[in-house]
Amino acid sequence: MADPSGALVLRTVGLRKHFGGVQAVNGVDLAVPEGDLRAIIGPNGAGKTTLFNLITGDLPHDSGQIFFRGAEVSGLPPQALCRRGLARTFQVTSIFRRLTALENVQTALLTHHRRHLDIFRPARRLYRDEAMILLDRVGLGAQAAKPSGIMSHGDQRRLELALALASEPQLLMLDEPTAGMAPRERHEIMALAAAIAADARLTIVFTEHDMDVVFAVARRISVLHQGGVIAEGTPLEVRGDPEVQRVYLGHRSKTAH
Repeated sequence: MADPSGALVLRTVGLRKHFGGVQAVNGVDLAVPEGDLRAIIGPNGAGKTTLFNLITGDLPHDSGQIFFRGAEVSGLPPQALCRRGLARTFQVTSIFRRLTALENVQTALLTHHRRHLDIFRPARRLYRDEAMILLDRVGLGAQAAKPSGIMSHGDQRRLELALALASEPQLLMLDEPTAGMAPRERHEIMALAAAIAADARLTIVFTEHDMDVVFAVARRISVLHQGGVIAEGTPLEVRGDPEVQRVYLGHRSKTAH
């Protein structure tokens, strides 16, 4: 089915998912235009990661529709969505810890180009230049030969970003990309992601708990509460929304004291 709002990179309509008696995602409507840098925020348990998993095909939805670049993709598995141009990262880093940074990116490129089953050419020789370009792009060129398992947590996050970029995505979904990072590193990696998005005309949707990062980077923000969207707008509009302050921002400021 075609989406009448075909200019949008991502659109969800009435998306729902329940686990037993818990409505984790409750009728979510999202509209993300090309080039957007969209933050999805909300209290713990608001449904952010579940929403991500529905959009990326990692979980089946109960009802509703998902459109990607004008075509309905509801129910497609992650690998099919990746081939269409939708990539994601997870809260927990998913790298091959025994491989070097370069070998990790080469592996991602081999998979993207469907050469991972090519038994007639040594894999170490394939896509080295392309892998180095991606490592340089995320600031890891000097660590290409370093085993990824001994890299700092922040550098592992950068490597994961390079792995996602290897699939040449049009939409990149980052699930808490700064989790476990120091405040300075959080701003650095999100500024890096924003710069890459602008350079490659890439659309990014991300979840994040650090509100300083969200308000500094996001162009628009969608706020989830109890599985539904309660507010959406620019950072200035969301910051001043009374309902957002009541259920999220105000709660966070109180618990911080």
